[in-house]
Amino acid sequence: MSIAFSKYQGLGNDFILIDNRHSETPVIEPEEAIIWCDRHFGIGGDGVIFVLPGQNGTDYTMRIFNSDGSEPEMCGNGIRCMAKFIADLEGKADLAVTYQIHTLAGTITPEVLPDGDVQVDMGEPRLLAAEIPTSLGTANDKVINQSINVEGKSWTVTCVSMGNPHCMTFVDDANAIELETLGPKFEHHPVFPQRTNTEFVQVIRPDYLRMRVWERGAGITLACGTGACATVVAGVLTGKSDRRCTVELPGGCLQIEWSLADNRVYMTGPAELVFKGEVSQE
Repeated sequence: MSIAFSKYQGLGNDFILIDNRHSETPVIEPEEAIIWCDRHFGIGGDGVIFVLPGQNGTDYTMRIFNSDGSEPEMCGNGIRCMAKFIADLEGKADLAVTYQIHTLAGTITPEVLPDGDVQVDMGEPRLLAAEIPTSLGTANDKVINQSINVEGKSWTVTCVSMGNPHCMTFVDDANAIELETLGPKFEHHPVFPQRTNTEFVQVIRPDYLRMRVWERGAGITLACGTGACATVVAGVLTGKSDRRCTVELPGGCLQIEWSLADNRVYMTGPAELVFKGEVSQE
């Protein structure tokens, strides 16, 4: 048996997409996803995304296995890639089309735009400690400018959930951060019972932020959509940024807006097909 796949990337955050519409269960196991994502012995990717039948009135369901086999609630760059993949499957690649996608983080609404970018209504950020979750602060308090000790140093962090947990710390020079060392320490810190994504953010201007990310379950990646959204929310909460920002990541830029009108976060950025192929299953 062989399984067809398409590989897409959004600002260098790359994913293996599988048309799984015939079944509510992913066609490969997390252990297989680890092998598929291996950049030397497999296809290579930050995760495997499955397009499953919709639930509760949605068009489709998104499941994703990270490169370490774990399953996150959602992925911002991944859902842009998924929207492009669906448009290609439906023969609507050249049209403006909107989808309702069921995820473990709730219903997410991506819109494929005529210029090829994808705008995603990421929903409302979750700001309370219990929602993130983290033990920094009491359950019903926001986690803004709290102190955490990592590698013998006290860091000031702000935490936000975009359906998945994020911990942001603002630094003078994001490029100087030793992600390989600090990222795993933040991710597995005991104050984050479900682990966390970690963003190191440099304010270039109030409307322009530079961010590097350590993703929970994937490590260093070139971009993180939910992380960019959480970063702007954290910037607003700490008085460091505007509600509408360009967020520069190693793979490129995303446009993020935390709308004052409806409290929802909107992300706009690219998603592109890299190649297609098949994997033979013995």
